[in-house]
Amino acid sequence: MSAAPVPSSPASPAEAPLSADEHVSRETPVRDEDDPPLAMEALRAVQILNPSGEITMPRPDHPRVLCVANQKGGVGKTTTTVNLAVALALHGNRVLVVDLDPQGNASTGLNVPHHAGVPDVYDCLIDNVPLSEVAQAVEGIPNLWCVPATIDLAGAEIELVSVVARESRLARAIAAHPEQFDYVFIDCPPSLGLLTVNALCAAQEVLIPIQCEYYALEGLNQLINNINLVRQHLNPTLDVSTILLTMYDRRTRLADAVEQDVRNHFGTKVLNAVIPRNVRVSEAPSYGQSVMTYDPGSRGATSYFEAALEIAMRGVNTGGTA
Repeated sequence: MSAAPVPSSPASPAEAPLSADEHVSRETPVRDEDDPPLAMEALRAVQILNPSGEITMPRPDHPRVLCVANQKGGVGKTTTTVNLAVALALHGNRVLVVDLDPQGNASTGLNVPHHAGVPDVYDCLIDNVPLSEVAQAVEGIPNLWCVPATIDLAGAEIELVSVVARESRLARAIAAHPEQFDYVFIDCPPSLGLLTVNALCAAQEVLIPIQCEYYALEGLNQLINNINLVRQHLNPTLDVSTILLTMYDRRTRLADAVEQDVRNHFGTKVLNAVIPRNVRVSEAPSYGQSVMTYDPGSRGATSYFEAALEIAMRGVNTGGTA
């Protein structure tokens, strides 16, 4: 994969509500130095929550189905799925989140019930229940729906083995949904099993969150190999369109080294926005919220907002893939 030069600072192709002169995740947006920090934080919060609906992110001309995958656990797959989905929904896009992880963390982060007995994605995969019958509207976030995952999904890997066309069950369920979404985010489990294969077959794009630590790079080759196998045999349109660097700690040289390695290897597929280590991002799920609504003025919320805006702009400029 050839490396392409990447600008050291994000260049926003449209009039962005936040400064694009430098990484939002690393520095406070550039304002007048006389502005007090609280005023700047309040301004960011209003931009992110968008109560007036005036700030919109461009909508793609066709539905974009993104699989958020990385077989390594703890790299920010669920956090990325939830926050990007909320950011896009708050700014004028219709978004569906499919929780394909038996742990159900994306459902928790969106405050969607996913206890035993709740209709979930397992019913769609095993019993052909329509996706529209299990999708739930996310409270407080217009234009956002979630297909939850319950503990039943843990047995789906085994049960799918004997099912006809087992790799394309999710793809058919999404295609049969009567409503059209601008974005469908599929949150994958930290494995390369049949659930992840279903997600890769259903998606057009793969978004890979990469933690800015050495171990995060070790399993990346295996993930790329699996994606290539799925592309060759099951889903020829699949593309690794987006790489997002997460848990960036600007105090360490290691984070900078990992960032440079990833940018050199993946080139322009790597988003300019970088997600910092931020306690607000970690706290939000315990309140059943995304960081976008839990603390919209925080650096974590601002960074995910910038990442969502960049994904939206890339989709418009390149027809859906970066």
